[in-house]
Amino acid sequence: MEKNLPRRLHEVLFGTADKAESKKLANLQKQGLIRKIAPRLYSSNLNDSPKEIIRRNWLQILSKRYPEALLSHRSALEFKPTPTGDLFITYSYTKKIKLPGLTIHLIKGPKKTENDAVFFGNLFVSHEARAFLENLLQTRKPEKLSKTLSQKEIEEKLELILKIRDEKSLNQLRDKARLTSKELKMPKEFKKLDKLISALLSTHPSKILTSDAAKARAFGEPIDINRIKLFEKLYNALADKLFSDYMDKNTAPKSYRNFGFFESYFSNYIEGTRFEVEEAKQIIDTQTPLPTRDEDSHDVLGTYNIVSNRKEMSVCPTDANHFLDLLKYRHSVILSARPSKNPGLFKDKNNFAGSTAFTDFKEVKGTLKKAFDYYAALRHPFAKAVYMMFVVSEVHPFLDGNGRMARLLMNAELTAANHSKIIIPTVFRDDYMGALRKLTRQGDAETYIRMMQRAHMFSANIYGQNADAMETYLKSCNAFKEPDEARLKIMVNDND
Repeated sequence: MEKNLPRRLHEVLFGTADKAESKKLANLQKQGLIRKIAPRLYSSNLNDSPKEIIRRNWLQILSKRYPEALLSHRSALEFKPTPTGDLFITYSYTKKIKLPGLTIHLIKGPKKTENDAVFFGNLFVSHEARAFLENLLQTRKPEKLSKTLSQKEIEEKLELILKIRDEKSLNQLRDKARLTSKELKMPKEFKKLDKLISALLSTHPSKILTSDAAKARAFGEPIDINRIKLFEKLYNALADKLFSDYMDKNTAPKSYRNFGFFESYFSNYIEGTRFEVEEAKQIIDTQTPLPTRDEDSHDVLGTYNIVSNRKEMSVCPTDANHFLDLLKYRHSVILSARPSKNPGLFKDKNNFAGSTAFTDFKEVKGTLKKAFDYYAALRHPFAKAVYMMFVVSEVHPFLDGNGRMARLLMNAELTAANHSKIIIPTVFRDDYMGALRKLTRQGDAETYIRMMQRAHMFSANIYGQNADAMETYLKSCNAFKEPDEARLKIMVNDND
């Protein structure tokens, strides 16, 4: 018998009516090489839970158990089980099959058509137009248990087609849905779809739309819905927290300017515009760029001229349009010596950081305006500051200078409330960038908030009217060290 066995057993094996095959499975089970994880379902994986194994192999299970079945309704648009483990299949009869970690809903309905494509093995999937029609069927079940997506989710998927493809593709989808609705006798569903697409294309009143992304698109200011969801997550993490009040000790003009110098120095250094401290002092003291590094010098000078001006740094956005105007004005000052970077203008092409794509340039204005709503609802200065910093960093509205702009807008919030501003020293760069990445990629707001709290605690001790003493204190905290050379120290500053 062993000569006939595969050299390596599949993770999932299926019971069968074939007596010889059944005997093989029984022998394997007796030898402890496989185990039963569900009715007529076995696994050679003896460690993971049945739930994990079944969820991982749902495609093979459907293809083997229900040949010629059609992945349909919400499953045809999501291409995976729902978070609750539900899959919806159009088949020759109606039945619900519960397996560990997976519930298969067989729904009696029209068989596959010539337009429905092979999905996996002998499993098919509703073509896109059919899937949208199926998702517009009326259902009384709660959204999480429903075979259909909510109208909001449908709108978001239609908006994504318009965003990623184009208007022509959305019209082609509608034309195909019109023909499919006649073939499958779904006139009511097509009428709903037609209205949604027309509203998205602004050829029908947009009041029927429920999705923020769809409404924004219809009004001509599309938004990055995934980033708006991320901003909402950060808002929720900030809204109910209590934060320490680190009041600004740099109340004298000279002291505020001293802090502004190091704020400008570190903010540029972290972006790759690197000078020795003495070189940066010369640029600021003379208000003259170094001859060999004109553009870099202007970056430091432009940043300093804003962050050292308490009056300018006390200005915070009062509404969404003012927010955009502040961003553009301050950017025009910081990047004044780099005309190729369009100072004062939002980006006209997309930008990336490694594999991370920032907000599409067509969605910058709409996304910033929508993000402002959460900012306006926050109350504590620290919460408003770190929220603002993340929004600008995440949207990346300009071709260059986005990190500096993000930190500038953050510190304006703190100055306006007479709180200490925040410096991100060189030694803390990896902590800062790592926390930003975790929030971007994993939605981990807590790590980001804790990191910024530590930076704020450190920065609140940077004060005094003697710039040299301030520099000495920063050195004692390892502020100028590279992240692989030391760790940030938070120490009491006795200098006035």
